[in-house]
Amino acid sequence: MNLNQTSLSAAAAWLVTLLLPFALVLTAVRLLLTPAWIHIEYRTPAFPEDPFGFSLEDRLKWSIISLDFLLNDAGIESMDAHRLDTGAPLYNERETRHLVDTKTIVQGVLVVWYISLGGVLMIGLAARVWNFGDAYQGGIRRGAWVTVGLVAAILLFVVAAFGIFFVFFHEVFFDPGTWTFLTSDTFIRLFPERFWRDAFLWIGGITILEALWLISLTRPKEKKTASKNGPS
Repeated sequence: MNLNQTSLSAAAAWLVTLLLPFALVLTAVRLLLTPAWIHIEYRTPAFPEDPFGFSLEDRLKWSIISLDFLLNDAGIESMDAHRLDTGAPLYNERETRHLVDTKTIVQGVLVVWYISLGGVLMIGLAARVWNFGDAYQGGIRRGAWVTVGLVAAILLFVVAAFGIFFVFFHEVFFDPGTWTFLTSDTFIRLFPERFWRDAFLWIGGITILEALWLISLTRPKEKKTASKNGPS
């Protein structure tokens, strides 16, 4: 491999290192954007009941409808047909605005996921074709360790001070005053604070497992050295 090829392979490996944390975290996020995780979460021990009367079946029904909206291409008018037993809209005007904002963020996050994961895989294919697999695996391993460190630090913050983290997260991604609701609002009844705390913990845990798996796969192989005395 000449100097130019070596430089390019090193640059590609560092690009993998930068892309991998996004790919791993957002893979975990995508796994949670499924009805399966919602079914699991609502059945976790001591999950708070809705003091205003939603049953488990109600929560599953409305939350999965909301999830479908976040992932599809429909406009907010598609939610107008969904009414509570009282005849009231599923979400009020403030909640509807927040749902639209959340959909915008989710759709953007999925684009970043496609780009980061696709980039890691495409560089892997290039590494195989142009024979810089060792550099590529080094980039994967480095990115996995970076991911473990960053996510572990965030998880410690979530466990120690989730309220502060939750406010900070929303202030970064949403306009001030657009993400606070009454306890009687549908959004809080379906998704209490416990729901979001668990989501961050699940995302962090899945991400660390992904990273550790990649670290184990890219562990450098020990080189065998020939005996000085030759074969016995």
